[in-house]
Amino acid sequence: MQIKEESSKEQRYLESVVANAIDIAKKRVDTVEIAINKSTGINVSTRLGETENVEFNNDGVLGITVYQDYKKGTASTNDLSPAAIEQTINMAIEIMKYTSPDPYSGLGDKSQLAFTCPDLDLFYPSELNVDQGIKLAAQAEKIALQQAEITSSDGGYFNSGYGIRVYGNSEGMLQGYRASNHSLSCCVIGERNGNMERNYAYSSSRDISELRSAEYVGLEAAQRTVAILGARQIATMQVPVLFSPEVATGLIGHLASAISGRAIYKKSSFLLDKLGQSIFPNWLTIKEFPHLLKGIGSTPFDSDGIITFNKDIITNGVLQTYLLSSYSARKLSTPEKPLKSTGNASGIYNWRLHTDNASADFQQLLKMMDKGVLVTSLMGQGVNSITGDYSRGASGFWIENGEIQYPINEFTIAGNLVDMYQNIVAIGSDIEQRTNIQCGSILIERMSIAGK
Repeated sequence: MQIKEESSKEQRYLESVVANAIDIAKKRVDTVEIAINKSTGINVSTRLGETENVEFNNDGVLGITVYQDYKKGTASTNDLSPAAIEQTINMAIEIMKYTSPDPYSGLGDKSQLAFTCPDLDLFYPSELNVDQGIKLAAQAEKIALQQAEITSSDGGYFNSGYGIRVYGNSEGMLQGYRASNHSLSCCVIGERNGNMERNYAYSSSRDISELRSAEYVGLEAAQRTVAILGARQIATMQVPVLFSPEVATGLIGHLASAISGRAIYKKSSFLLDKLGQSIFPNWLTIKEFPHLLKGIGSTPFDSDGIITFNKDIITNGVLQTYLLSSYSARKLSTPEKPLKSTGNASGIYNWRLHTDNASADFQQLLKMMDKGVLVTSLMGQGVNSITGDYSRGASGFWIENGEIQYPINEFTIAGNLVDMYQNIVAIGSDIEQRTNIQCGSILIERMSIAGK
């Protein structure tokens, strides 16, 4: 309760700082927007049961952006004294004088600004208890190290904190909100016949009471590590590929990058000019829900101050929208088709995948695949954002007769994202819920595997 009261007072103080800074800047420029992000928390790590690191953070940065005659200047400070803020405003104005006019710059559309801010139930602070954090991290390690073939630990980690975000501009918008995040993780090393492997497990939540237990995290880290001991290499071939949930989210993340306004106006997207076209199978729909209560990706407004809203990304396989900031919306507008921000200046929020097909659990997907590769880990950055060509180092498991046979590593999976999206056969009910993209395992009909 004490943290809630103190953080509420701090939010009101930060709102007053932003409001005063706007008043000062408005006397000298046409328009101004000011944002501050303040974070408070602890990071604790242990190694083999011993406390390795304890960090406290209490950081905040005030960013000031001024506009005049389509010119823009930005400066920031972590000193919130009146003198420092006035100096930062002077710096932003001075920078603005030397920038070229940009007709697309400026504040977001006033009609879209978040003059009211919905409460999304994002704030569940803990008492930032270091001893509790150390105990949880060390306990996760201890449980993992008790398992057969686990020989050492790369550490247990506990993080707990919250952030305060305040945004205001010269149009009269001034809003703020608080959000908490907590996580517990463990990484261990296993050994069999002289060969060692490393893997991890983690839990994260807005509400610390909803974190998985240290025992669960430690046991899962050990099981995931033991499962990949004795990995083999496989031959080069073309087979079905099943992406486990934790890597399937990244596959959908490439879609988010490709339909961002910046990628579109820079013509650096493999989905350029694909709006209104079929991208996925017609049984697949993707929706965005930025106002989910307690949502890991929820936010009431974006970094432009634009209120966020539910939207259809993919409907029956068809691309419905690009993800636009105020700047990219103006940049992509035409007289025939003016565009507005989609509220995605801060990225994406809670994406959920829906299918018309009956949901298949993980075991059913293995049976459906029959023979192929299950990918559980990806390495490298081998994705061409312009062409969609996809090539990543991977590890996982060989599947035959619909069952896991043995772990495999040191192979590459390759394809093109356009084809990969079209050739999705099924999406599982084993939903990954710890990220802002929530989907299950993704089965792709066929991909190229480069092995030994």
